[in-house]
Amino acid sequence: MRDGFIKAAAAAPLIEVADCIHNSEQILTLIKTMEQNGAGIMVFPELCLTGYTCRDLFFQNTLLDSAKERLIWLAHQTEAVDGLIVVGLPFEVEGKLYNTAAFLNRGKILGIVPKTHLPNSDGYNEARQFAPAPKNVKLVCIDGEEIPFGAKLLFACDEMKSLVLGCEICEDLWAPESPGIRLAKAGATILVNPAAGAEITARAKARRALLKTTSSKLLCGYVYASAGEGESTTDGVYAGHSLICESGEVLAETRRFTNETIYADIDVKKILSDRRKTMTFPAAGSEGFTVCRFSLELKETRLSRRFDPFPFVPEEEEERKERCGEILMIQAMALKKRLSHAHSDTAVLGISGGLDSTLALLVSAQACDLLGRDRSSILAVTMPCFGTTDRTYNNACELAKSLGTTFMEVDIKNAVSGHFRDIGHDPKTRDVTYENSQARERTQVLMDLANRFNGLVVGTGDLSELALGWATYNGDHMSMYGVNGSIPKTLIRHIVRFYADTCEDKKLSELLLDILDTPVSPELLPPKDGEIAQKTEDLVGPYELHDFFLFYMLRAGYEPAKILRVAQIAFRGRYDRTVILKWLKTFYRRFFTQQFKRSCMPDGPKVGTVSLSPRGDLSMPSDANAGIWLREIEQLEEA
Repeated sequence: MRDGFIKAAAAAPLIEVADCIHNSEQILTLIKTMEQNGAGIMVFPELCLTGYTCRDLFFQNTLLDSAKERLIWLAHQTEAVDGLIVVGLPFEVEGKLYNTAAFLNRGKILGIVPKTHLPNSDGYNEARQFAPAPKNVKLVCIDGEEIPFGAKLLFACDEMKSLVLGCEICEDLWAPESPGIRLAKAGATILVNPAAGAEITARAKARRALLKTTSSKLLCGYVYASAGEGESTTDGVYAGHSLICESGEVLAETRRFTNETIYADIDVKKILSDRRKTMTFPAAGSEGFTVCRFSLELKETRLSRRFDPFPFVPEEEEERKERCGEILMIQAMALKKRLSHAHSDTAVLGISGGLDSTLALLVSAQACDLLGRDRSSILAVTMPCFGTTDRTYNNACELAKSLGTTFMEVDIKNAVSGHFRDIGHDPKTRDVTYENSQARERTQVLMDLANRFNGLVVGTGDLSELALGWATYNGDHMSMYGVNGSIPKTLIRHIVRFYADTCEDKKLSELLLDILDTPVSPELLPPKDGEIAQKTEDLVGPYELHDFFLFYMLRAGYEPAKILRVAQIAFRGRYDRTVILKWLKTFYRRFFTQQFKRSCMPDGPKVGTVSLSPRGDLSMPSDANAGIWLREIEQLEEA
């Protein structure tokens, strides 16, 4: 439960229809296994104590009494179990029969939730046996205790305030206004669903899509446990298709027709972080709901959840290709609009032979195609200086020519040397003045060329550089429109590779692959033996780490200790704890001290969920103090 993680489990026991003793024993066996595997939330299918397919046997007092007796037995048997257990059973209240889910914790029955929406499809009319949930919560007596009964129940954990559960049952999920909506608005961060439904073709795909959409829309965890083998096959087959989702992502899913148990770590703190940032999430408060409190031991959840080391990059190849093509189009459409609106005849770019300027040039070429302009209206400028190597220089020249742009070379060595004389700087002193003078000279050249040719300077800086402030203020930091500003370095590589893989020009493709193979560098220091002397990642750290830190800090709302914890999982075998902490400290220090550069960054299109634009995505004072974050990291270093 540390860091807001809670392990949830969903299982379909191998039942015998109408044999409550057998079924409860099967459930208890699974509960013990779930507890051994660290599950704090344990969800079983709809009507699992009796079997969903009992039909008119539900009218038999013998069956109803047995289900109630075995529920009490199960509660007593799980008195020492550290978990919240959800089981389905038929339950009679005031002469009406209900399809319900009972919540158990430490030997107590906390509450019973009845189903609200009864299906009349797939050959099963539940209204024949059951009544829909009453409007109000009432008290019922079970084993000498008064237990809340109703659809408006919330189950809140004493030790983890952010852990609040709500329940809807099977068909409730498919209703136009499902109970889960009001439960989430009332504060439920996780919804559980004991379910059953005969499997028909294409139903699994629809179920998966609905659960992803529901958990995304409601910003919640969702645990769906579906009845499987053991149910009657008189009119259908039950596949045991269970899923655990979180905010639109499937964390775990059973194979169908297997009666598997699945586990997943739900990040409740991330859910609350997303809700805080989403002003459209209609938090309505818990007024009108009955809150049932339960207890779990406050212990560290053994994480089995996978954390992608490249959270900005889709893992599946087809999705990755689709994402790269989509981003290119967003960038090109954005630049097309800006060039048209500004009545600019020319797109002016500084090209270095590096990744960022390469992508910006590819985007500019596509924007010209969309405008119906010749690519010669792009002015690609290379500005060699003290640190330029033959490899990057030649790649820049060849790229500009291959794309059919107008190419210009402006050697800035003399201009920068003259500037050193003007300000009294010794060029032998290879300090920040030496480096930044080159970057600012390049920007001046581009801006003045844009004036000369009625153009617009297209910026090349990316999201990773903006996060770290790895740009010269009023140098490469500045442009008239920044097309790469919301794309992290780890993703830029894939977009350029996508272009290389899909373009018809073999020579251009080979050129792009060589650019991809070139070390990332600002090339502001003289080469050593003709090779790049200044490698960015040696100075500020691996971009794959910084992109990971950025995603989990801004998108997921993680604190440094939690980022360290998941980074150790994501990068196991590649970076150890000491290395991760070193660059995490660098990340936080630079992120805070460099905000002033982001406060005046140029316009540019947003392409993903993380952006640093001061015009809506990141409203942050330039002089904010990073002290509390850095102190937390220092404590981690000492631990």
